[in-house]
Amino acid sequence: MPFLTRRNLLKASAVAGAYGVGMGIAGKFGLAAAAPEPRLLTAVKTEAMLTEAGPTRDVMSWGHDGMAPVLRLTKGRPYAARLNNQLDEPTTIHWHGLRIDNRMDGVPFVTQPYIYTGDSFDYAFTPPDAGTFWYHPHCNTLTQIGHGMTGMLVVEDPADPEFDAEVLLNLRDWRLGGDGQFIAPFRPRDAAKSGTYGTVRTANWHREPQYDAPAGGLVRLRIAITDVTRIFSLKMAGADATVIAIDGNPVPKRFPLDLLQIGPGQRLDLAVRMPDGEGAVATLEDIRGTTPKTIASLRSVGQSLKRNIGDLGPLAENPVLKADLSAAEEIPLVLSATAENAAVESICGTLGYSFWAINKVPWPGDTPDPTAPLAELKLGKSYIFNLENTTPNAHPIHLHGMSFTVISSSTREVMPLVSDTYLVQPDEKVQLALVADNPGDWVLHCHIIEHQKTGMTSYVRVS
Repeated sequence: MPFLTRRNLLKASAVAGAYGVGMGIAGKFGLAAAAPEPRLLTAVKTEAMLTEAGPTRDVMSWGHDGMAPVLRLTKGRPYAARLNNQLDEPTTIHWHGLRIDNRMDGVPFVTQPYIYTGDSFDYAFTPPDAGTFWYHPHCNTLTQIGHGMTGMLVVEDPADPEFDAEVLLNLRDWRLGGDGQFIAPFRPRDAAKSGTYGTVRTANWHREPQYDAPAGGLVRLRIAITDVTRIFSLKMAGADATVIAIDGNPVPKRFPLDLLQIGPGQRLDLAVRMPDGEGAVATLEDIRGTTPKTIASLRSVGQSLKRNIGDLGPLAENPVLKADLSAAEEIPLVLSATAENAAVESICGTLGYSFWAINKVPWPGDTPDPTAPLAELKLGKSYIFNLENTTPNAHPIHLHGMSFTVISSSTREVMPLVSDTYLVQPDEKVQLALVADNPGDWVLHCHIIEHQKTGMTSYVRVS
């Protein structure tokens, strides 16, 4: 993947934005008033060179070109995509982190029907927020995501500050044997703990890739953790890296990337000031575990641009309503293990176990008759989710369709970050404030997919 200069980036933005020229916006999170020409995304099985053992079969993606395409949208402009399913099983697309119309959210039986083999579905929406997001199926997720169906999605704001280059990293593992072919996607004993880890780690479907970037320049490094299990502890060696956004939203105060833990479903935007010397290398590392692992690296090319990271302008805040804490209703959300084994058969896949629960209720599976909502929220009212993790494992909890603000934690000082995914540490109690401003049934679940598929899933209803 070549690095993107600002000129190339503007060309890509113009192409993506052309879909929405002259189109209005119907409602705050509404469908496009007149849908633009859709981007075709064809779900297929293909092959990919993921190891030296030869092509890996039964890889899943959107198209036969390997890694799923990066989708570029523009804040406030209508967008459309047509999913054509050529897999031998149903699928959908969930637009992770986007606050859009409930009918476009991609959750079978909750927001839309399955998309069966040979069928298609038209998605149309207008993204209200700029930032780094991603897209993935919400059907048979452990297999489909685990076999490759994760794509990065960038919503651009023309008013963003100027960078000299942009690099995107889609971070994910693969469960492959020594012959380079897929092995069992999970082990029950691991699913009941932290989850089953992959055997091959990649960035953009490559091991430890290196990308060129302008010497002395400012690089916007967009990172998405699309793995089904792995939590990363990120560090940058050889260059100054500043955190400018988390989960699509600007951080309240920028800070150096010294050591930051992020989990599946989360995204991170870094401003990296490249070394001045030609050929100097900056390395992104994961230091979680016993030995640091190189994720990817950036190599300086050309004469130094001598940019100063302190001169980088601010990112505009996304238009997320602020909760009225004085009038907010509190909703308890307790994450726990369960001794039940109540999983049911589902076209969208079941793991056959029920290890986890929210408020003592394990999600039974993707069925036409799901459990009752965790809570029924009134449209426009403020709420505080009192999220308590009673387990010895971390859980990245993701809320569909709305964004929350982190207001307190029992274990650490937190910044008031606006987000859609929060990595809850073991025995942590955290308060997440939000305005219920998007009507519909919105799924809330752990993004360690084994936890999601074995009970740590539910939904809230906004009406």
